[in-house]
Amino acid sequence: MIFVDANFIIATASSVDKRHDRAMKLLPKVKKEERITSEPIISETITLIGEFHGAKAASNVYNYIKDTHLIYKDKNLFDETLINYLKYDATLSFADSTAITIMKELNIHKIASFDSDFDRVDGITRIHWY
Repeated sequence: MIFVDANFIIATASSVDKRHDRAMKLLPKVKKEERITSEPIISETITLIGEFHGAKAASNVYNYIKDTHLIYKDKNLFDETLINYLKYDATLSFADSTAITIMKELNIHKIASFDSDFDRVDGITRIHWY
């Protein structure tokens, strides 16, 4: 299982993203895994796609995510995430901190992300190159 970060999804969906080519080369490797993401990551993804490509493109990306990724939901997620957010003293966004919380809870060790902040997190390997 692999956690999929917003910047990876955005890079695959947007041909003008500076990481698009890297993401497309990495995509087959990521697709071989069961993929999981979270509601905050979806919110971040849809907001940014909509901002740069419009609501229709954002809607298409949302439909793709919901059809191809498990979406983690837990009513206590934010309470548990606050611990990680404080641990990294806000150097990881709250959305990224939710990713760490979910990954630890589900014993996931890989994340598809171009965000180097994840490199500081013990037990997580960032998949960002093909």
